[in-house]
Amino acid sequence: MPNQHDLIVVLDFGAQYSLLIARRVRECNVFCEVFPHDVSVEELKKREVKGIILSGGPASVYEDGAPKPDPKLLTCGIPILGICYGLQLIAKELGGEVKQGKKREYGKADLIIDDQSNLFAGLDNQLQCWMSHGDTVISLPEGFKQLAHTDNTKFAAIGSPDKKIFGVQFHPEVVHTPKGIEIIKNFVYVVCGVKPTWTTKNFIEEQVNLIRTKVGQEKVLLALSGGVDSTTVAALLHKSIGDQLICMFIDQGFMRKNEAKKIESLFLSKFKINFIHINAAAKFFSQLKGVTDPEQKRKIIGENFIRTFEIEAKKLGDIPYLGQGTLYPDVIESAVPGTTIGKVAKKIKTHHNVGGLPEKMGFKLIEPLRLLFKDEVKTLGLELGVPKEIISRQPFPGPGLAIRIIGEVTEKRVKILQEVDDIVVGEIKIAGLYKKVWQSFAVLLPIRTVGVMGDKRTYLNTVAIRAVTSSDAMTADWARLPYDLLEKISNRIVNEIPEVNRVVYDISSKPPSTIEWE
Repeated sequence: MPNQHDLIVVLDFGAQYSLLIARRVRECNVFCEVFPHDVSVEELKKREVKGIILSGGPASVYEDGAPKPDPKLLTCGIPILGICYGLQLIAKELGGEVKQGKKREYGKADLIIDDQSNLFAGLDNQLQCWMSHGDTVISLPEGFKQLAHTDNTKFAAIGSPDKKIFGVQFHPEVVHTPKGIEIIKNFVYVVCGVKPTWTTKNFIEEQVNLIRTKVGQEKVLLALSGGVDSTTVAALLHKSIGDQLICMFIDQGFMRKNEAKKIESLFLSKFKINFIHINAAAKFFSQLKGVTDPEQKRKIIGENFIRTFEIEAKKLGDIPYLGQGTLYPDVIESAVPGTTIGKVAKKIKTHHNVGGLPEKMGFKLIEPLRLLFKDEVKTLGLELGVPKEIISRQPFPGPGLAIRIIGEVTEKRVKILQEVDDIVVGEIKIAGLYKKVWQSFAVLLPIRTVGVMGDKRTYLNTVAIRAVTSSDAMTADWARLPYDLLEKISNRIVNEIPEVNRVVYDISSKPPSTIEWE
């Protein structure tokens, strides 16, 4: 990322909220990236970092092997804010004391502000905050003072204005700390003195220049899916290089009902972008025959996806660049070696746009969205003129319905799920809830159950309905859909889909579950 923007970094110590912290900083119109916890001070200064946030984490600072930063970090002169584990690390490394607390504090708590300057400037003297810790600071390092407390935690916030080092025991990044964004703004604006220059307009201008410089007169082949990400990439690339962009839609056979026809119509009639439709369904189904492991599915689909592009691209002549809609959470969650945070993040699943790529793919990548979160992409898309009906579409995985079919993926099973999913999404739209939930879809399970239909015993498929609310997909809660809506969906599925006799509703949140089942 060019240094024309002030940069704040989050050092990740294994926290589930590291990306969320970065997202909150960006809400302040300040660019923020996530780095591994042990990144060198030399690298931070090379990047002209203006502020550092130490994330939380599952470890205890006094344990052997607890993750630690560069020993020079706390004396490097760059402003620092420690959150949870980050606060405890600051306290311990600078001469304070941290011990296991007598009482674990988890959930909402009343925060009493003892010093209404710096972090708490302009805020009331009592705030709601979200706690999640077992360890606690029992004595402060020299030069630090207590800034806030709760009934159970004396040092709920500490700081040394002279050193510009602060720490909070609670989580300001989560929605359960309503004024948390104000605390983050105080750190970013007041303590770090950064400027809010990270805007959609600036991003577009920078990317257009970068893309034009990188591509020159060459052509770019875009891996188009028709979703928010790839459509926004198409709009950005088209703005940058015009007819040098060729959009190729690979129909792997795992799209939703009538999806391929809708995508082709949209790009040919509305966008007037060079568009090629390749029906490769037979090849993908053949490659997935007998495969049930979700990671293997993703690898096979990713491999075939790129190989198909390579073959089709050769027919078009020399096209060296491949465009993709990779987003920042994809890069981080896949924990690919070489990314900023591969050392700490535990591999959850291989993303179609990142970990699923074969090593020798024959293209140079153009990924202009890889610094962005999902909601930033939507804002960008609107700025670029992408229709609202596309922007408001719920996320859809790169491997499509293949990872919503648990077990082997066959044409018959895809057909069943397409019909079921069409009912689920259609009824949620009719109920006016489509834009209020983050994702809503059906999952075909690898089990059959006994049922009774028309006085006859049946032994048919089971499907699960999944609907979640979220702001950024990093955390999600199961959607409390009305019972009458769920009843209508269930009745339609079992009455209209002859292969299904049972419908269940997934009431798991993320974490501990993921949004997708595979």
